[in-house]
Amino acid sequence: MIRYADDVVILGRDERQARKALRKFRKELAQRGLRLNPNKTRVVDARQKGGFDFLGYHFERGRKWPRKSSEKKLRERVRPLTRRTNGHSLKQTIATLNPILKGWFGYFQHSRPTTFKGMDGWVRGRLRSMLRKRRKRRGRARGSDHQRWPNAYFIERGLFTMTVAHAQICQSRRGPH
Repeated sequence: MIRYADDVVILGRDERQARKALRKFRKELAQRGLRLNPNKTRVVDARQKGGFDFLGYHFERGRKWPRKSSEKKLRERVRPLTRRTNGHSLKQTIATLNPILKGWFGYFQHSRPTTFKGMDGWVRGRLRSMLRKRRKRRGRARGSDHQRWPNAYFIERGLFTMTVAHAQICQSRRGPH
């Protein structure tokens, strides 16, 4: 056990084994004068629909991805930086965004790949809307805006792209062919 740890997941082969481990863990904690929070403590079959949340991740059926609230927090951090009327250059906006995107990706890099495609698209959409506003056009970026400012346009300007970073990590894990 690690001192000051207050989040724990105990894995077992089946429900019987999990419940036995939970009883043993409760007993060990009680000997230290601690107890589990009854509202947060439960036995879950992570192979079934529903899974469980732990430290910002959602675990289900052998996969993991960021909880909805984790994605929401990232969007709440990015949104004020990418307002259509933010007054900063695209270069400066990207420089401000990149550390936030890299940090979020660094923590959630072990998620399923589809996680990153959606978030990357949302960020680029926000940036396209900024560029659209600078051309005195109303509304969200769509249609021809994707041809005017394709994904490569933002990569060339240094925008950190989680999908590309995830692909590079997966490639490096496989090693050279």
